[in-house]
Amino acid sequence: MSLLPLLTQRFAAALAAVGAPDAQPLVQVAGRPEFGDYQMNGVMGAAKALKRNPRELAQQVIGAVDLAGVAASLEIAGPGFINIRLDDGFLARRVETALADGHLGVERLPKQQVMVEYSSVNLAKEMHVGHLRSTIIGDALARVQAFVGMDVTRQNHVGDWGTQFGMLVAYLVETQREGHADLELTDLEGFYRKAKGRFDEDAAFADRARDYVVKLQGGDAEVNALWRQFVETSLSHCDAVYRKLGVLLDHGDVRGESFYNADLPVIVDELRAQGLLTEDQGAQVVFLDEFKNKEGEPAAYIIQKKDGGYLYATTDLGAIRFRVRTLGLDRCLYVVDARQALHFQQLFTLARKAGFAPAGVALEHIAFGTMMGEDGKPFKTRSGDTVKLIELLEEAEERAFALVSEKNPTLDEATRREIANAVGIGAVKYADLSKNRTSDYIFNWDTMLAFEGNTAPYLQYAYTRVKSIFRKVGEWDRSAPVTIAEPAEHALALELARLADVVHQLARDSQPHFLCAYLYGVATAFSRFYEACPVIQDGQADASRLQLCDLTARTMATGLDLLGIKVLEAM
Repeated sequence: MSLLPLLTQRFAAALAAVGAPDAQPLVQVAGRPEFGDYQMNGVMGAAKALKRNPRELAQQVIGAVDLAGVAASLEIAGPGFINIRLDDGFLARRVETALADGHLGVERLPKQQVMVEYSSVNLAKEMHVGHLRSTIIGDALARVQAFVGMDVTRQNHVGDWGTQFGMLVAYLVETQREGHADLELTDLEGFYRKAKGRFDEDAAFADRARDYVVKLQGGDAEVNALWRQFVETSLSHCDAVYRKLGVLLDHGDVRGESFYNADLPVIVDELRAQGLLTEDQGAQVVFLDEFKNKEGEPAAYIIQKKDGGYLYATTDLGAIRFRVRTLGLDRCLYVVDARQALHFQQLFTLARKAGFAPAGVALEHIAFGTMMGEDGKPFKTRSGDTVKLIELLEEAEERAFALVSEKNPTLDEATRREIANAVGIGAVKYADLSKNRTSDYIFNWDTMLAFEGNTAPYLQYAYTRVKSIFRKVGEWDRSAPVTIAEPAEHALALELARLADVVHQLARDSQPHFLCAYLYGVATAFSRFYEACPVIQDGQADASRLQLCDLTARTMATGLDLLGIKVLEAM
């Protein structure tokens, strides 16, 4: 059992034993070393309910709690906090257990069918910086869910349907007729702009585009073939970004809006049969009393427009219905911009009312803020254009290559390129994931590529520093017992023992920055340990300390991999 549940369980039993069975012990990491390793807060609430003295009740809890072999000391602090210092022998056994387990002692949770919807690009355009956060946050969450034992379905809910595709198909037909369609499609953004220009300026072209929409939605084979060509070309642009980013999405994870198109009339019929649908100005609408405006009028959730067309809101509803009824999902995580919060609140509410998502199915909007430029505005180029994501990633690698070349000019170019890829892409990812996802943040190259502070390059270098110890040692006794005697050994072992709690919290709360802060804490604790506790002295290696080094390296590699960040044996 991981540390927090273990301590919580033991204190809950102790509170029940002293007459407070309903008390909820809150065990948390101590704020400062002088408070011990953990602190239990729960006595004061119980004392108030029982009308007893908090410190006296805390003393009784200490007498009743069974922490033999777990805690070295328990002390009362303030009005009734209990400070807990873990036993060195207990931590040593934790290190040994984690080393013997390929999962580093992180228990798998009860299995669920979990979907993570992320990236969700619009195939009419190339991926830009606005797609970065959804893609890397979603990828980290999918990795973590799989690590804790969930059956994970990755979903890339791409925008591949709608009126704009009639426009694009019409322009594709023109460029094919002129013999340069392939050349045009290499610049997807430019292709879209030209098609839009033709649509806005040429009425005949606009009419043809509308005709193509009708043919596309009607299943015309020739038009569908052209549409499929455009979709495949667009996805190839996405694939290049995904490969560069190192995310786990592939074509098998793509299930776009078009997938649900045939089911949309069925959804309308089901909503109508349930009495949820109302015709309003020719449109089919569900009025949601849960979202009234200041005048007390319910919000209108449009299911079908008066011209018979559908909206992405309808497709999203169809997606929930499919995911629950066909895929049998237990939990659905939607990694989407925070500005879509109201849409998801209304979507989830309607899905519940319609019975598409029973109460036992969790629907969660994993909202995130905006990546801002140095001017505090959404990140753009100097000319004000949207930054293509592939260009941002290429610049990250080039900047990292310059830094690596400056630090290690004797390395061959291929090695420096490999390091630059890991460092540059890792820096972009970590700069984002280390922030509270609901907050906006400032994009700054110098900060994210720094080799000191809470950055990916610092953690990657810390990992290589640990691995360099083993290159010096060569063969060593991997079965040696772990002995903890020094404060720095205790502090490092304690951090390593917290991995399971952090990963389980991330799986529950979908906040990657907790894992980032934890890994930075591990790297900091290792640095202090390495300075205070010689691992190699007079040519002899301390096998117990090597065990701590080994678990440190494995923990950092595992944690960074969960974030989708590469580690290197040397930098």
